[in-house]
Amino acid sequence: MRHVFGLLIGLVVTAVLLFGAGWAAAEMGLALQPAQGVAPPATGTGQNWAALAAMAGTGLLLGLLIVGRVSPVASFIPSMALLAWTVVYVLDTGRGLGFLPVNPTFHEALLQAGRGMRILLTTGVYALLGVALFIPVLLPSRWAGRGGDEDDDEYEESNDKPYY
Repeated sequence: MRHVFGLLIGLVVTAVLLFGAGWAAAEMGLALQPAQGVAPPATGTGQNWAALAAMAGTGLLLGLLIVGRVSPVASFIPSMALLAWTVVYVLDTGRGLGFLPVNPTFHEALLQAGRGMRILLTTGVYALLGVALFIPVLLPSRWAGRGGDEDDDEYEESNDKPYY
């Protein structure tokens, strides 16, 4: 049952990684490189703080997923999605970038996330995160359940009186 929950957690983490981190990367990228002829935004704007909070939240979620004692399926799903997308991008750049949301009929926030996903994909951040998320899958202790009282049967109780 914990692997089913791990599957659901993995799907949520994949969505957070792709859309949340993509949106935050695009927002921070736009804050650092304003458009031609536009004054740079004031520091400390609400949009910059929201993007920074989204990045921090994504990092916290990744840290808990990598270190926490959840099913390894939870980290396997996003790692395979990120690594597969990176491999497709390396083998065929046009096809890899074709998965990005660029249709103008999408919501503006989704288009903004697509711009951030492009930044994270082309710079190799998704490959790095994919490898970091795949490492917990290789640990055998993550696949075993929490066998709490298995060792209690090996010890016998003694009928001897205590020495004191």
